[in-house]
Amino acid sequence: MSRVVDFLRNHWLELLVFVFLLGFPFIVQALTGDSPYGVPRGERMMMRGQSVLWQAILIRVFSLAILVMSYNLMFGFTGVISFGHALFFGLGGYLLGMIAEFSGFDPNTALLLSIVVVLVVNGLLGFLIGIVSLRLRGVYFAIFTLAIAEMGWLFFRGFGPTNGEDGLNIVNLPEWIDPARNRIVVYYIGMFLFVATYVIIKRLVNSPAGSVFKAIRENEERAQAIGYNTLRYKLLSITVAGMLASLGGMLFAILDKAARPEILGVSITVDALLMTIIGGVGTFTGPVAGATGLHILDVVFRDAIFTIGTFEINIGEHWHLLLGFIFILVVLVFPYGMVGTWERVKNRIFNRDKKT
Repeated sequence: MSRVVDFLRNHWLELLVFVFLLGFPFIVQALTGDSPYGVPRGERMMMRGQSVLWQAILIRVFSLAILVMSYNLMFGFTGVISFGHALFFGLGGYLLGMIAEFSGFDPNTALLLSIVVVLVVNGLLGFLIGIVSLRLRGVYFAIFTLAIAEMGWLFFRGFGPTNGEDGLNIVNLPEWIDPARNRIVVYYIGMFLFVATYVIIKRLVNSPAGSVFKAIRENEERAQAIGYNTLRYKLLSITVAGMLASLGGMLFAILDKAARPEILGVSITVDALLMTIIGGVGTFTGPVAGATGLHILDVVFRDAIFTIGTFEINIGEHWHLLLGFIFILVVLVFPYGMVGTWERVKNRIFNRDKKT
């Protein structure tokens, strides 16, 4: 019984968020009256209404949060900075699309096969990139990963079978996971992947291997001096991060029913880096907070127009400028990110009370 009480005391916020997400489509239904299943038309459901709209927004948040959490595993917990993490994210979407459209299998078999192929290919790719490049450090490693990711972007941008710049439309999805028919199913699958990624990363970081990750982040030479093979642990970090990021890319492509070159672009990696820094580098909930906050702000302000007298300001047209201002403000006010700064302040208050 004491273990249950301790678990609830230590994880009450995570459990509260989990329960909220579990009931979110029905909470929106209660507030707006719109069904979480859409509007019936004949024998199929049309994806209309506020509940369905917010499901799509949360699915995008799940996808981005998975990407950012996986990036934080490398950058925040292991100290490996990469500018090419979008390669894994984009490959997840493209491999799903190519297998669904070109394999000739029925939709369910193609989906199952794509999950296996995506995980295996991105795991091997992360391992190979690590073998070749992780002996590089700092900015040299970052530039190398950027070059590899840009090669992937250029390849798919000009690859005829996937329609080059126009991208690949994914039509051959199973009906039960088609976001145009059963979005609530995609929502709960995305939620499951999001929660699973969070748990996997937290368990890994809190394991003995995670302690070595943090030792490498703080001082790799010292970790080597006490006998750890730091290359092996960095390989583990980048391989796991790549596999998890590819799952986020698959979810992204399923929601859009398309895979386009933009998901391989460097801007995806930069967004992940910004979301990690804003939320809190080396924290568990920081990347989630950063991804959620920035995407929700993007949705809210994308078409917002503020009127001051006769003067109108289109926030959507100046969103990137506003994002830069938010980033500067967060860095100045929260030097360790929102969650990271809060944890440091909380620890100081707790230690001060403990001393008194």
